[in-house]
Amino acid sequence: MGTDEEQIRTLIERWARAVHRGDLTAVLADHAEDIVMFDVPPPHQGVRGLDAYRETWPPFFQWQARGAVFEIESLDVTAGDDVAFAYALLRCGTERDLADDPGNRLRLTLGLRKRDGRWVVVHEHHSFPLADAATAARPAPDRDRTAAERDLRRLHQRWFDSTAAKDLDGLMAPIADDVVSYEHDQPLRHVGIRAVREVCAAGLDAAGDGTVTWTVPDLRILVDGDLAVAWGLNHIRVEPADGQAVESWSRGTRVFQRGDGAWLMTHQHLSYPYDPATGDARTDLRP
Repeated sequence: MGTDEEQIRTLIERWARAVHRGDLTAVLADHAEDIVMFDVPPPHQGVRGLDAYRETWPPFFQWQARGAVFEIESLDVTAGDDVAFAYALLRCGTERDLADDPGNRLRLTLGLRKRDGRWVVVHEHHSFPLADAATAARPAPDRDRTAAERDLRRLHQRWFDSTAAKDLDGLMAPIADDVVSYEHDQPLRHVGIRAVREVCAAGLDAAGDGTVTWTVPDLRILVDGDLAVAWGLNHIRVEPADGQAVESWSRGTRVFQRGDGAWLMTHQHLSYPYDPATGDARTDLRP
């Protein structure tokens, strides 16, 4: 079975290999439900709880798939009877990142506790050193984009949850006061959050006492600084309490701007394809 230090070293090396493979299940395997992680990207107060920790990894895996590495270079472990800590240096970056700054390393500190005879990670702290203005954290733009994409995916999930809960205020929360929205119906454009609120209220009311859901299964997000665009196919399903369910698919593009650390939607464009022979909207199409 090995000493405690050996068990912990094996745990951490297994975790790092899982990160490099993009194996989310294995990445989470030895982490506590109440884990707290201080990551390189925001939020500054840390990521708290296993569910929040889980959400941080898919955007990182997407970035890593572009050719980045995540490899332990050195690892030291100190273990007591029930508490242990470890610190490590890792090569983390794309080929270009590492070529531009060969000495840059990701610094990792882990806190562990023994629970029911098993070591689990209860704290992680990741950071890059700030060497000087010329070389400080060269991968920062990628890390910021990863964090921003994660925030925007959470924003969309809050929209989806608010739709299912028929929470109109929740739907409006991440929308700018001066939003301009091109909706499916007339007029040509809806200007201002009040106009968009009326459209959303009508959509929720259409379900009556039944249910309404909205998702974007193929959601794509592109971030550049404080601007972002998201697009995908909107899937709407309405199930009246006393009627047959109706569902539709349409196209959606949304533009976001970040201010004071928060993203707000400033523009939305929704549309159905049309039949050029009849001029009718095709609301029956499926992906």
